[in-house]
Amino acid sequence: MSSVFSVRLHEVQAALGGDLVSNDGADESLGDRLISRIGSLAGADAATISFLSNPRYRAQLQDTAAGCVVVAPGVRGDVRAGCVALVTPDPYLYFARLTQWWAARSRVAPQVGLHPSAVVAPDALLGEGVSVGPLAVIESGAVIGQGAVVGAHAFIGAGVEIGAATRLAPHVTLMPGTRLGARCLLHSGVVIGADGFGFAPTEGRWEKIEQLGGVVVGDDVEIGANTCIDRGALDDTIIGSGVKLDNLIQIGHNVQIGDHSAMAGCVGVAGSARIGRGCTVGGGAIVLGHLALADGVHISAASVVMRSIAKPGQYSGVFPLDDNASWEKNAATLRQLHTLRDRLRALEKKMTP
Repeated sequence: MSSVFSVRLHEVQAALGGDLVSNDGADESLGDRLISRIGSLAGADAATISFLSNPRYRAQLQDTAAGCVVVAPGVRGDVRAGCVALVTPDPYLYFARLTQWWAARSRVAPQVGLHPSAVVAPDALLGEGVSVGPLAVIESGAVIGQGAVVGAHAFIGAGVEIGAATRLAPHVTLMPGTRLGARCLLHSGVVIGADGFGFAPTEGRWEKIEQLGGVVVGDDVEIGANTCIDRGALDDTIIGSGVKLDNLIQIGHNVQIGDHSAMAGCVGVAGSARIGRGCTVGGGAIVLGHLALADGVHISAASVVMRSIAKPGQYSGVFPLDDNASWEKNAATLRQLHTLRDRLRALEKKMTP
């Protein structure tokens, strides 16, 4: 992660905490060391602050050229001489907060106010400090909270509500009936509130079922690029607070996702599925419609969920879906299926008169 500005380590420490220590007894004030980028251990230079959270990379502490490494107390002794260790109980969490702190100071802040090319309905309500980018459209009755950012070419439909400090990247589309909470982040290409996939079969053709519900999104939700969340057929589609959705995810109509659940790229959730709190769904996995997943259910990548899951735990596989430990045993047996078939045929031949 490159930057155009530099900070001294005492500024980082003052903002985020941690202890600055050195293994070489250097006389310099450790906090005066200048840092101009955040980077990996392997690609670091003397102006880089890096971190170690995965023990598999522990050996890199002796080889890295980083000027500072964020580490846990148990590995501070492995940091090479000349490199400052910033010691904290949870280096990965510290790294996350460091990136937030860094971005807030290094990125150019959006310009407050309306770009001259933006089209804003006279009765739309914009809070203090709102930024509206070029060619954005905000329709009648929309309500934009304090400090929100509406990116270039974004579309905000009639009556849409956007909470304070929520940010919309360029080309985000929010259809009428959408309500977003505070401090959300929607990346480019997100579409919220498009029609759900509802059709009634009749005489060999399909009759459209108008989608009359909306979409309600909680606070602190992040939605990745080109992800789509359909409006409800009658009731609303609901995305809980703290939910994190990766790129290219499809959420069908009337789906409910509990607080602080997360989904990786290319997940598909069919209509009316209910996913509990604190769940995770790996990339490319599918959850079929009208199913319910309990709180704390974790679905492995590329799995197909074909039945409701009432107990928390890790679940894997296409068919049959099972708890992870049982699935691994069955998968090991499945790899021997061809050999077992040949042995069975040989036994059958011997037993045939």
